[in-house]
Parts: sequence; structure tokens; C-alpha cells
Amino acid sequence: MYEKSIELLNKAVADEIYAVHQYMYFHFHCEDQGYGLLAGLFLRTAIEEMGHVERCAERIIFLGGDVEMVASAEVKKEQDVKKMLGQARQMEENSVKDYNVWANECSADNDAGSRKVFEGLVADEERHYSQYDDEVLKIEKFGERYLALQSMEGSWGAAPDSGE
Repeated sequence: MYEKSIELLNKAVADEIYAVHQYMYFHFHCEDQGYGLLAGLFLRTAIEEMGHVERCAERIIFLGGDVEMVASAEVKKEQDVKKMLGQARQMEENSVKDYNVWANECSADNDAGSRKVFEGLVADEERHYSQYDDEVLKIEKFGERYLALQSMEGSWGAAPDSGE
């Protein structure tokens, strides 16, 4: 009865699993480059995306379907921070577009529960987009100085080596 909703929810699961993988990749590389604040943003977003997988999976199981745990794409090996943020922004924008369409499709199939799941995801993805957009705007405004300050802040917080 809810085959279309299950299909759309599984597409969302695949997109969210991809996002978790991509954002964790970005987290590791930002951390390695000394950009602790950006690394933390990517980590927090990845954790939220895991919650999205869970919400969709719970709904799929409630509807009597099976959860397909496959990422929709391979992780893109990007290590330039500006390009990472641009890609993250694009990923979130695509999710907002898809989830809005899918919410309407679920509504047309008289599945208000799945519609609400997608509407909740839209709100979260819009917030993620805004966070990444803010970072892009700061880099555009302040240039490399913004990234240098992030790197320096990480250095200032490091404990001195005691030689032990």
C-alpha cells in the first residue's frame, strides 16, 4: 500500500548514508589540517545525518518495508576546505529540493506520516545549508585569514608537550 513512500524513504536513507560518509571524510581532513572548528561542524552534521537515517528507517519498518543500507554515491576525495564547504552546501540544497518533492508525493499518496518525516528533514537540511553558507561567506569576506585563525586557535588550545 505504501510502496512509493518506502521507495522514497529508502532513497533518503541512501542519500543520508552518503552524507554521513562524506561529512566524516571532511571532518578527518579538516581536523588533520588544523581546522578544528570546521572539523567539529562536519562531525556534528554527520551525527545529525545518522539520526535522519534512523528516522527514515523507523518509518520504513513501520510501513512494512525493508531498509536498504547502501550509500547513494561514493565519497568524493576533496581536501580543499573551500571546495568541501561548497560541496556540502550543494548536498544540502539537493536534499532540500528532493525532500520537498518527496513530501508532496507522500501526501498525494495519503501518507501524512512520511510527509512529516520529509518535512522534518527539510528543516534540518535548510539549517545545515545555512551553516555551510555562513562559513563560505566568512571565507569570502576574510579570505585565508579566517582559516588561519581557525588553525591558530587549535594550536593555542593544545597542551604543551611534557616530554614524558
